[in-house]
Amino acid sequence: MTSLEPFGTVARSKRLIGESIEAYRINQRITAPQVRLITATGENLGVVSLSEALEKARAAELDLVEIAPEVSPPVCKILEFQKFLFAKKKQERKALKGSKKTELKEFKFGPTIGEHDLETKVERAREFLTKNNKVKFTIQFRGRMNTHPEVGEERLNRVLVMLEDVAKVEIEPVKQGNLMSVTLMPRS
Repeated sequence: MTSLEPFGTVARSKRLIGESIEAYRINQRITAPQVRLITATGENLGVVSLSEALEKARAAELDLVEIAPEVSPPVCKILEFQKFLFAKKKQERKALKGSKKTELKEFKFGPTIGEHDLETKVERAREFLTKNNKVKFTIQFRGRMNTHPEVGEERLNRVLVMLEDVAKVEIEPVKQGNLMSVTLMPRS
């Protein structure tokens, strides 16, 4: 065994991802002369020399892992490195599972859209809003329609009235060039 090889579970494992090993200093890769040592059972042994900590890890047939390298002296724990990595990844997955990415759905139409077509778009928007997504309604003006923005504004106000029970306005109706849009978010 070379001096840089891990001697605990890391040495026994062939499935370890390279970047996971590099993220932590383990065993002989720890450079501090003294470390604050915590055993596998969670007992704090205080500040000990690195060689003594390595001996205790070897005796337990586990790895010495630098948990908090930023403090002085660094905190090291005797543990099974594979289980430690697995628990970390599981914790990250659980955190990601709890968070939901909100999407923005956009509906584009002209100011002369028919009443039934508008109702269809509003019903689709209602479905997205009930799934906690944001919805953006955009009216595109073409040619002479640009001279009558009040027609588009009336359409957007009609949409807002139809969706007021499930949505609230996040970004007020605004006209930029030949587009007028409003963004809605679900009511909490």
